[in-house]
Formats: sequence, C-alpha cells, structure tokens
Amino acid sequence: MNDRRIRLIGIPLLSLLIVLLGNGGHLLSWPVFLVSWAVSLLFTAVLWLGNRALWDVLLQRFPEVHQTARRLWWLAVGSLLYTSLATIGLVALMHLFMPQYFSLAPAFMAQQIIFDLIPTTVVQLGYESRHFFLQWEQNVRRAEQLQSANQRAQLEALQQQLDPHFLFNSLNTLSALIEPDNEPAQDFVERLADVYRYVLLSRERSLVPLHDELAFVEAYVALQKARLRDNLQVSLAVPAELLEHRVAPLSVQLLIENALKHNEASRQNPLHVHVAATADGWLTVLNARRARITSLGPSTGTGLRNIRERYALLAPQRPVAVLDEATTFSVQLPLLAPEPTGAELGSKALAS
Repeated sequence: MNDRRIRLIGIPLLSLLIVLLGNGGHLLSWPVFLVSWAVSLLFTAVLWLGNRALWDVLLQRFPEVHQTARRLWWLAVGSLLYTSLATIGLVALMHLFMPQYFSLAPAFMAQQIIFDLIPTTVVQLGYESRHFFLQWEQNVRRAEQLQSANQRAQLEALQQQLDPHFLFNSLNTLSALIEPDNEPAQDFVERLADVYRYVLLSRERSLVPLHDELAFVEAYVALQKARLRDNLQVSLAVPAELLEHRVAPLSVQLLIENALKHNEASRQNPLHVHVAATADGWLTVLNARRARITSLGPSTGTGLRNIRERYALLAPQRPVAVLDEATTFSVQLPLLAPEPTGAELGSKALAS
C-alpha cells in the first residue's frame, strides 16, 4: 500500500495533537513546546512505522477476505507486544537525557504503554478501514467488469448460435438415423450433444466445479480422438478431494484445443497433454512442444489472453502462470474454493 503521503502528514500532525491534548490546553513557552513536540514526534514515528510494518506483513500473510478475523487477532497481539517493547525502549532512552520527566518505575512504564496504545489503535483502525474500502471498491469494479464481460459473451453467442432446440432435435434425428449396431457413431452424437449442452449451460456461469469441467474435457477429447485416434493422448491426474474446487468454464478445454492447434499430433509423434491438480490449489495443463509441419497461421494468443483476463477478474491475487520452455508448454490455473454448502452457510450464519 502506497501511504507515503499519509505518513509524511499524519506522523507530525498526530504528534502535535498529542502535545496539545497532553498539556491540557495550557500555553507552553516555545522552547518547552519544541522539545515536547520533538519527543512526541520520536515516539509517534517509532510506534507508527513499526506497527505499520507489522500490519503490512500480516496483510501479505493473510490477504484473503475470509482471513480478516485471523489477521486482526494477530494484529492486536502483535501491536500490543511491539508497542509495549518500543515504549519501554524509548522511555529508557529518554531517561538518559531527561530523567526528571521519564521514570523507569513500573507504574510510569505501564501508564506510558497504555497512553501509547491509544494512538496506535487509532492508526491501525485507520489502515484497516482504508484497506477495507479499497478492497470493497476493487470488488465492486471487478464485479462490474465481470458482468460486462459476461454480457458481451452472451451477446456474441446470441448473434452466432443456432437455436438450441433445433440443434438438439437435429442431433436426436441423426441418432435415430444411425444404424443401431453402429455404436461408435451413436457415441459420437451423444458426446457432441453433451459438449454443446455444457457450452450452453456454462454461458451464464463464471465458475463451474472442476468435475464438471473435466467431464466436458473427456467428451471433447473423445470427439477429437474419433478423428485423431491414438495420435492424441490426454491424461488426467486430479485427486478426488479437489474435484469440488471451481474453475472458469471451458478454460481447460481451451488449453487442450490450443495444444492441438499449434502442435503436431501424428502416428510418429503423438501429442501428449497432461492435466494435473495439486494440493496447493493449482491445475496444470502441460504438453510437449512440437510445431506443426503445416502451419495454421501465426498464433494470435486470443484464447490464452481470454483465460488470463477472466482469472484476473475472478482471482486477481492468483494470476494465471504460463511456462513456455523449449520442449514443453504449460499453463497453471488457480483452483478456486468450492461453493459453500447449505450446512456451511448455516454454520457461518450461527457463528456470526
């Protein structure tokens, strides 16, 4: 957080306010006033900057909204400890120069610590309030951008799509025309219907469970293998406990499609694509790099850019990672938390 101006203005003003309030409104001679302000400035700067550094470390350690309560508890304990130790050190230092005003007696130390905790609490509340407002503003802006992107996608889909009922009726008719013994053709038509159904259902959803996306990927890969057969090999390694996490719809399929578009998939050089999820919350799509002999034209990067933009709105603190190496190409997508169940929502409501 860039708060340089706040510190440059806030520290002198707060120290001045402490001097004026601490004197009970009585007039001070200029020498006494300047010395008092200098001492107050020293205390204020040390306590402000130290507690601000503590707040910044905790914000980086607990950045998520659901971690706010934990961050505030650690902040309260850390600020209490730092303010107490810093106050004891400053009083001991000032005792060397002005022993008549700064005593090392425990009662004086306790009184000074309690006094210093008041402006410390005010400053920390100010930082938390500013952070909360900025976070709220970013969330509102992100929600508006995501809604706008969804509306544009829906408009483009409406402009380009066929009537869904017409297409499904046509697929049913085609399935009826296929000979009953022709199981591969029947399976192909059913998977094509599953793919189109998923595309339609996911248009109005910004996130889908990972198991739904992987089921769609399997249907998409089956359609491709009807043409490519063993020239395309896709392996899935996703632990069962991660299947309820959420991803942007069509994102995994788009990465596999990009791998097919830009790499050779032949009998001599089959294309291997690995999809794996790890417990640290990342889904990796990796493929070997082997450029196609017959080029389909230069890559525009539209698909990958679209994925990055969507995740920038959905999870700005966990951007999509792309690793482009000489022999492999991989993309890491963040796995977002599962959707809360009714029981979880009820427990949270009772806890609050």
